[in-house]
Amino acid sequence: MKISASIYSDKKRPLKEVILDLENHNVDMLHVDCNDDDSVFQDIIEIKKWTSLPIDLHIISSNPERFFPLLIQTPVEYITFQYESIKNPLVIPSKIITKKGIAVSGDTPISIFSDYLHFDFILIMATTPGQSGGVFDTLNFKKIRDFKKQYPDKSIHVDGGVNAEVSFILRNMGVSTSVSGSYLFSSASIGHALMNLTNRNIESHYLVKDFMIPFDECPFVNEKSHRFMDILQSIENGQLGFTLVVNEKNKFIGIISNADVRRGLLKNNETKKDFDSIDFINRNALSVNQKNSVKDLLSLIKKSKFPILYLPVIDDNQKAVGIVTFMNLIKGEL
Repeated sequence: MKISASIYSDKKRPLKEVILDLENHNVDMLHVDCNDDDSVFQDIIEIKKWTSLPIDLHIISSNPERFFPLLIQTPVEYITFQYESIKNPLVIPSKIITKKGIAVSGDTPISIFSDYLHFDFILIMATTPGQSGGVFDTLNFKKIRDFKKQYPDKSIHVDGGVNAEVSFILRNMGVSTSVSGSYLFSSASIGHALMNLTNRNIESHYLVKDFMIPFDECPFVNEKSHRFMDILQSIENGQLGFTLVVNEKNKFIGIISNADVRRGLLKNNETKKDFDSIDFINRNALSVNQKNSVKDLLSLIKKSKFPILYLPVIDDNQKAVGIVTFMNLIKGEL
């Protein structure tokens, strides 16, 4: 996951000193908030003299068209328009060649992105746009998950409340870029903050239930479903490489993975012509409680003697309530 540093969050130092400090610490890009202010482009012109770091510009304006000439004169690498501020249809001149995104905040549904399919990414505002120091709202985890499901080929950027406590979760959910401001500049040093934001082993006060895939979005079969094709279809539909196995009250029984199917076939292919779920269920599958923290989750993974790609999530009554997968995290670390 890339880190986009919100440069105006440092109120104590001259802009040039801030930019050079960020460059020295290998930040990925520079986030510039433009709250209907032309003078921001004067800053961008100066920044381009000091560094070659990509500019990540966020325009918050009811009349973003007035910035188009400035964007043509002073190109940036990323530009985002705040959806709630836009009054008229957004028609961007072809001369503006850059990665384009639309930002949403509050209760704005991610479905509005269907009008911006020619854009490259969405920016999910986890706090109030243009303000730093806010607390990350866990409701945004669902927005991220829903967007990933509806628009799998588009990137997700997140701005607001991104600190060491949520960074692991965002990386695990497949977020490509997070904007960080007050956390970067309120830490002992930018280097220390960046290390925490990219740390693989970070403690968190958020719970597994805050960011898991809920049960109603999970692949599952009933333990009494004996048809082999039902199992294969559930694994195929889920696109996760496995399916949960539950009883009629959704109590967690185990999982059936691609590997479990392979082992079951190899074990029984000479003795059986028909197969049912009992031939494939892994009843000793590792699981995690929905009330566990990220620290608990990571501790469980470290204790495992084999690689973990996914974990069923259960409640205190052993009922299946969701899953956590680690495929996005693995991809992001490659």
